[in-house]
Amino acid sequence: MQNEHPETRKKARKKILMDSIGVLLIILSPFVFKLHQYLPSEPNATINILGLEINNHGFADLNTFAWFLLSKIVPFYLFILWFLTCKHWWYHIILIPATMYAFQIYEVLYSEDNIVDTKNIIWLLPVCMVVIPLVYFIRIKLVDKYVHGIDLEAMEAELTALKKKQASREENAKLDKFISSETADKADEDENTADTDKVEQPNSEKGNSLKQAQHKISNWLQFKF
Repeated sequence: MQNEHPETRKKARKKILMDSIGVLLIILSPFVFKLHQYLPSEPNATINILGLEINNHGFADLNTFAWFLLSKIVPFYLFILWFLTCKHWWYHIILIPATMYAFQIYEVLYSEDNIVDTKNIIWLLPVCMVVIPLVYFIRIKLVDKYVHGIDLEAMEAELTALKKKQASREENAKLDKFISSETADKADEDENTADTDKVEQPNSEKGNSLKQAQHKISNWLQFKF
C-alpha cells in the first residue's frame, strides 16, 4: 500500500494538470480567435515569429488571413478536447467535424489555389466511411443489450461453454469405446487360452496311458523270456 500511494498521487496530479490545460484552452478560445485584430492590415505586410516569416497567403492582408485561419484552428482544438474527454458511446462521431477543420487548415496553409474550403469534403469521405459504420455498430449493440435484452457477449460465452461440454463428451465417448474394445480383446485372449488348455490336457493324458502300456508290455516280455 505504501508503494501504491505515491503512484496514485502522481497519476492524480497528472490528471489534474491535463484537465487544467484543457479548461485553460477552452477559456482562452475567444481571446485566441481575436488575435487577428493585433496583426497588420497592410496588403504586403509580414510578421516574423521565431525565425518563421508569415505573409498573407493570397488573402487581402495578413489580418484577413489570420482571421480565416483562427476561425478553423479554434473549433478544431475544441473538438479535439471534446473527443478526448467525452464519455458517451457516440464520441467517435466527433472525429468527423474535427477532421473537416483539420483538412480546411491544411488547405489554407498548403493549397496553391485561390479558392479554399472546396476539396475538404472529398477528403472527408474516407473518414466518414470508417467512423459512421463504427458508431452505428456500437449503437446496435447497445440497443440489443439494453432495449431488447440481447447480450451478444453472454450468448457467445454460453456457446463457447456448450462447445467445450460437447467436446468433453466426445472425448469421454471415445475413451469409453477404447476401454470397451480393450476389455473385449482381453476377454477373447482369455477364452483362447482356456480352449488351448482344454485341448492340450487330453493329449497329455493319452501320452501317459501309452507310456504305461509300453511299460507293461516290456515287463511282460522280460518275465516271459
